[in-house]
Amino acid sequence: MYQIVGDLHIHSIVSGHAFSTIREIAMVAQQKNLQYIGLAEHGPSMPGGPAPIYFEARGHFPKKIDNIELFFGAEIDILDENSTLDLDNQSLKKIDFGIVSFHPQVYRGEIRSDYTSILIKALENTYINIIAHLGNPRYPVNYPLVVEKAVEFNQVIEINNSSFGVSRKGSLENCKMIAQEVKKQGGYIIVTSDAHYSEEVGDYQLALNLLESIDFPEDYIINASSIRFRSFMNSFLKIRGREI
Repeated sequence: MYQIVGDLHIHSIVSGHAFSTIREIAMVAQQKNLQYIGLAEHGPSMPGGPAPIYFEARGHFPKKIDNIELFFGAEIDILDENSTLDLDNQSLKKIDFGIVSFHPQVYRGEIRSDYTSILIKALENTYINIIAHLGNPRYPVNYPLVVEKAVEFNQVIEINNSSFGVSRKGSLENCKMIAQEVKKQGGYIIVTSDAHYSEEVGDYQLALNLLESIDFPEDYIINASSIRFRSFMNSFLKIRGREI
């Protein structure tokens, strides 16, 4: 059984469609014996999402609540066929980590776009660190090629627990193929809850079951070790001229 030390894809009330405060989230994280949490609020293009000024306010964000270390991130949407992101590089440099994703509420491109090329172009941005819910069948991509690019760019593939229950129906088999491809190519995975309510924090059993079913190596799950997790977070921060 994998021991996960931190959850890096969590939404608070700041995202506009989530239901808990940062303190409530931290309290649950402590109850579940996590060491780290990451707030990854949606960008300003998501209906109800925060204004750009939110991402300028990192200095007011708590670095620690009780025994939980906090990181200030964003879930950044791809907006169109040109791979336009809904946060500019000035904002992306100020956060601690960037997660890239597609959402139907935001993506304005053609429905039958070449999502592989669009995503890979977005991955060329240095401030993108994690690829979210890649198995979403709504946005089909060439998994081996995307994983290859993620390995090349030192980016991490997310296995998102919410994709197997609340959202993105039909993701399970796709995510299994993705995890097998990451295992084959020697890439890294992060397991997340994508929590929108505090009690969901640290809830990734379905994702862990998937990884166990293919005997995915623990050494390639970045949040299955505190040392490994801090090493990756340091790499994300060094890109931005900072460190833990």
